[in-house]
Amino acid sequence: MRVDHTLGSSVTVSDGDVPLFTYVYCPDTPQRESPKPYLHPIRTRSGELVSLYRPHDHVWHKGIAWSLPHVGEHNFWGGPTYVHGRFYVQLDNNGSATHRAMTELSVTGDGATLRHELDWTSQRGAPVLTERRALTAALAGDTAWTLMFETEMTNVSGGALAFGSPTTKGRENAGYGGLFWRGPRSFTGGVVQSPDGTGADDLRGKRAEWFAFRGRHDGTDTASTVVIVDDTANPHHPPQWFTRSEEFACLNPAPFFSEELDLPDGQSLAFRYAVVIASGDHGEFGTRTLAERGRDVLSASEKRW
Repeated sequence: MRVDHTLGSSVTVSDGDVPLFTYVYCPDTPQRESPKPYLHPIRTRSGELVSLYRPHDHVWHKGIAWSLPHVGEHNFWGGPTYVHGRFYVQLDNNGSATHRAMTELSVTGDGATLRHELDWTSQRGAPVLTERRALTAALAGDTAWTLMFETEMTNVSGGALAFGSPTTKGRENAGYGGLFWRGPRSFTGGVVQSPDGTGADDLRGKRAEWFAFRGRHDGTDTASTVVIVDDTANPHHPPQWFTRSEEFACLNPAPFFSEELDLPDGQSLAFRYAVVIASGDHGEFGTRTLAERGRDVLSASEKRW
């Protein structure tokens, strides 16, 4: 593993000469897109790109990001806000998640860790949340690598905050929010897999410990697999999943899909996830093995917070 730090901007973690991901912690993002850190580009160990940045259909989608559409009155997702009876309305509520301090950036032979602190503020700059976040990348076998994403958020708004989704606000089967991955265009029409089998958009809203996406690349005619595993200690585990394949590729373990979570002022909540990025299509059985690797990563690591 190698780490390259562009001070005040981003960190790139590489496996030898292959950059696995760039974490942009100080993005130059328009306010309407709710500025926040993101991972892009994300690549397999063989160098295939498995993320998409600012697609024209949803310009606020950026690789992998911790994105929250309804936190009280605030939109930390980006774009318009779902308002029942009016559909999506552009409001003056696009908040920001802003980097405050890097507390750790370390590398070992086969792993790298980044920890930092963030301030979540309203569009007008009022404090809403503080966050401690950690990203740990490690090699896994010959064809895969894992990313453990950990976050602890504390309510500093002065009042209770309800974390929700468009579904909790009245839109059916649109419960997105949380750790969200947007895949490349060529993954459209790819295979979505849960512990119970394979499908596509029909699996949206199902509860499971993990979901996977198996897609193909243009040009090289190769395949890659992305698996996300939810930690058993996460609120509302196992989560409902927001996933798409028919229009575009995405995976999202959505803890607030159909049920809001209330966070009193001064209180905190924490989440952990393992993301497995693998070269190739491993089939149903092999994809289950990849999910087990992600589960092992979570089990072997003590909760940071």
